[in-house]
Amino acid sequence: MKLLLTSGGVTNAAIHAALERMLGKPVAESRALCIPTAQWGHPMCGPASVRRLIAAEPGVERLSGLGWASLGVLELTALPTIGAERWVPWVREADVLLVDGGDATYLAHWVRASGLADLLPSLPGAVWVGVSAGSMVMAPRIGSWFVEWPDAPDDRTLGVVDFAIFPHLDAFPSNTLADAQRWAADIAGPAYAIDEQTAIAVVDGTVEVVSEGQWVRFGA
Repeated sequence: MKLLLTSGGVTNAAIHAALERMLGKPVAESRALCIPTAQWGHPMCGPASVRRLIAAEPGVERLSGLGWASLGVLELTALPTIGAERWVPWVREADVLLVDGGDATYLAHWVRASGLADLLPSLPGAVWVGVSAGSMVMAPRIGSWFVEWPDAPDDRTLGVVDFAIFPHLDAFPSNTLADAQRWAADIAGPAYAIDEQTAIAVVDGTVEVVSEGQWVRFGA
């Protein structure tokens, strides 16, 4: 699977162009499934924020509101109860999974528990577009700084990539470069701090930073 790991979504022309290169066709010809699951694990999210995402309301239109040929919702917490024979075809027919933010440890739990983690390696042509926790979940760990789910056993996530991500650089008072530096010291491995105008593209193991904003790389 190809990864487009963002902080704030498809926020500029450079990230949009990278997305269409990964898709191999225009967004307007691509089928998308939106995954809001991470929101349920974060205390600042809930029904209203999920509604805004799915309805592509102002402020969140940079993920679900890009003009997809079709857009559906894939709620990971429901998948274990309906059988793989129903939901696996939905995922295989999609060109892109739009994975929203929230709590990355909660999302990692449900990516595994739903069976989606086992399916991802068989989707080489599909694109995973993450926002915030939807991007962080691909890292080996996220740092205790970002764990909000009370039942998280630790800060480990999926480990699909070998680097961690500090999103929303300078977007909030607690996401300054100094905060990112303290976070990176705890991570003690390769990591990126990225702002809302930055994405990290990963295709066949090659990592490329796509940015019209600010970003910093930490570690070896």
